[in-house]
Amino acid sequence: MELSAINKNVIEEDQRAAETLQYIVIRLGEEQYGIDIRYIDNIVRMQHITRVPKMPAYLRGVINLRGEVIPVISIRLKMGFDADEITKTTRIIVVKLEQEGNVGFLVDEVMEVVQLTVDDIEKITYNVKDDKANLISAVGKHNGELISLFDLNTISLESN
Repeated sequence: MELSAINKNVIEEDQRAAETLQYIVIRLGEEQYGIDIRYIDNIVRMQHITRVPKMPAYLRGVINLRGEVIPVISIRLKMGFDADEITKTTRIIVVKLEQEGNVGFLVDEVMEVVQLTVDDIEKITYNVKDDKANLISAVGKHNGELISLFDLNTISLESN
């Protein structure tokens, strides 16, 4: 093999490595979802959530995390699923959103961190009126399983 061919292979491998994204895989009910790890600020065990009056049902309230008041959203309710069932695996994932700042997502379980290449991710198209699908931007394939990937920039604290 020629030196230039070897260099070309190395460059292609480097480009693929640069196109690898990491996602935290969470569970909501029986489904797996992925959150881009670059948005995640913290993962905390379930704690007392202070209810805020006159807010949409999916906005569960606020928590105090090291002096910062953080709104907590039930992703299950936001997506139209049944209400959250708080268990010992329930976690609050604190993410940093462009529009809202830090927001906590109530999830059933944090499972693992996976690496997906651009080839493993398939963008999806959706009906603009379907809020549930609006939250999902793509589907990732990992070890033969499908993981719905959240588009965090579409998540808003305001009711739709």
